[in-house]
Amino acid sequence: MERYEGLSEFVLTRGPALSRTAYLLTGDHQLAEDLLQQALAKTAAHWRRIQAGGNPEGYVRRVMINERTSWWRRRRYTEVAGPATDEILAAGPAPGTGDEAEAAVRRISLRRALAALPARQRAVIVLRFFEDLTEAQTADAMGSSVGTVKSQTHAALGRLRALAPDLLADFHTEVTS
Repeated sequence: MERYEGLSEFVLTRGPALSRTAYLLTGDHQLAEDLLQQALAKTAAHWRRIQAGGNPEGYVRRVMINERTSWWRRRRYTEVAGPATDEILAAGPAPGTGDEAEAAVRRISLRRALAALPARQRAVIVLRFFEDLTEAQTADAMGSSVGTVKSQTHAALGRLRALAPDLLADFHTEVTS
């Protein structure tokens, strides 16, 4: 059992954050649970070495990104499923915003735009802007170069602008107000 010493504590403390990352990578709660479970199983197999390396969360993130990319390549999951519209509407508006309907429309639009991104572009967006990782940390998590992260980020943001121009217009209005 000392082989897994500290693993349960790691899962308890970092599990919710890793679960959110998995959800953002897949767009579906059940797929996110599967993705995180697979990543944690692979992590457990090498836990002592990973823990000694000092960055188990980064390791789990990298495994999740690689697994999600494998799913996408196999085309087993051709479409990113998402929560029902009722679930999105029940989440309510973001704190400090006005109209609930407008907030719901923005969330739906953003979710659809993210779902339309290829797996690597979606991973870059999640890691850079949701997880707030640096370009170097994102490159490490994805197993790629910083240049690849920069180009994938540029391409992903361009695609998001094309897919959901209304979100960009809302952003400019909020920034200038």
